[in-house]
Amino acid sequence: MSKLQQAFELFDQYNKQSPDQVVWKGQTFPAEYFYAIELYNWVKKIQPDANEYLLLASRSQHIGRWESPRSDYPEGRTGYLKWRSDLGKFHAAKAGAILTQVGYTPEEVERVQQIIQKQRLKLDADVQVIEDALCLVFLEFQYDDLIRKLSEEKMINVLRKTWKKMSKDGHAAALQLPYSPEGSSLISKALQE
Repeated sequence: MSKLQQAFELFDQYNKQSPDQVVWKGQTFPAEYFYAIELYNWVKKIQPDANEYLLLASRSQHIGRWESPRSDYPEGRTGYLKWRSDLGKFHAAKAGAILTQVGYTPEEVERVQQIIQKQRLKLDADVQVIEDALCLVFLEFQYDDLIRKLSEEKMINVLRKTWKKMSKDGHAAALQLPYSPEGSSLISKALQE
C-alpha cells in the first residue's frame, strides 16, 4: 500500500470516530468522515490532476474536529476567530502526526499543513483549490440546514463572505449546484446587492 493510501486509511479511521452523524441519500455516516470524502471529491472535480499534498490535505482538513468544539471558546466574533485559528493548528498537528507515521518527510508534512491552515489564500493555487472545495461542500451539504437557523440578513452575509473567498472557477461550480428555492433566492440576493 502506498504512503498516500496508508494516510487516507488512517485519516478515515480517525474521522469515523466522529460522534456527529450526517444522513445523506438515506445512509448515515460519521460527519467528519463524510465531509472529508466529499471535500476530496470536490478537489478531484476542481483539479483532476491534483498533487499528492493537496489530496492529503483534502482528506485531513478537519480531522478530529469534534475534539475541539466551538463551545469551548467564548461567544462572539473574537471567540469564533480564536477557535478557527486554533482549529487550523489542531488539524495540521493531527494530520502531521499521521503523515510522519506513514513516512512522509518533514518538508512534505509542512506542505500539507500549509494547505490545511490555508496559508497564503489567493496566492497559493493549492490553498485556493481547498478553499473552493470547502465552500462547495458547505453549499452542497450544509447550506440548507443553516438557512433554517439564521435570519435572511445573516444568511446573505454568510453567502457574501463565502463568495469572496472563492475563485472564478469556484463560483462557476457553485452556480451549477442544485439549490432549494429558498437557497436559490438567497444566493441571488447575496450576489445582486
